[in-house]
Amino acid sequence: MIGDIQEVVGQLPPESTQQAIGYPSLFLLVAFGALVPVVPTGALVSSAAVVAVHQTSPFALLFVFAVASFAALVGDVALYWLGSRGVRSRNGSRWLESLRDRVAPERLSQAQDKLRTHGVTVLVLSRLVPAGRIPIMLACLLAKWPLRRFFRGDLPACLAWAATYQLIGILGGSLFDEPWEGMVAAVALTLLISGVPTVWRRVRSRYA
Repeated sequence: MIGDIQEVVGQLPPESTQQAIGYPSLFLLVAFGALVPVVPTGALVSSAAVVAVHQTSPFALLFVFAVASFAALVGDVALYWLGSRGVRSRNGSRWLESLRDRVAPERLSQAQDKLRTHGVTVLVLSRLVPAGRIPIMLACLLAKWPLRRFFRGDLPACLAWAATYQLIGILGGSLFDEPWEGMVAAVALTLLISGVPTVWRRVRSRYA
């Protein structure tokens, strides 16, 4: 059985092989990165978009967008469900405590104020702002939003997030002839975007 699978994979064209391996890998990495926020998921989506730009399939970019947005949604919903179990429990949970440890008290207070003011709309913005997802998710948990309400707000947030980072990858892939050059440019840009808010907060708090 394994030999038959290897033989089939070996007979696939290079682009088909990349798609067969790349899309499931993209889904798993983005979902895992949403569940455990240590993986640079934005850079992954941008890199996948660069590769898609250089493929002959007209649906490659559409597949990257669909896989990335769905994986982000699955990871977010899973993390929210795990956190909500801690909210309902008297003893809490390690997932809820992990979310609390990642958010400074002042950032949580700001997130709660924004959530009360803007409601579901703030979920979309939180996905687009680097390091903004976890504070708003924690605020939703502490406000005891039901999972269905969180899902309705997180769906457009994940779509907007995937589209944004895919556009970065499309830009990088269009500017360079070689895919690896576009991937380097896209990853550098996404890491720069992700790092700017952190640097700004540190500088502001230092001089404050």
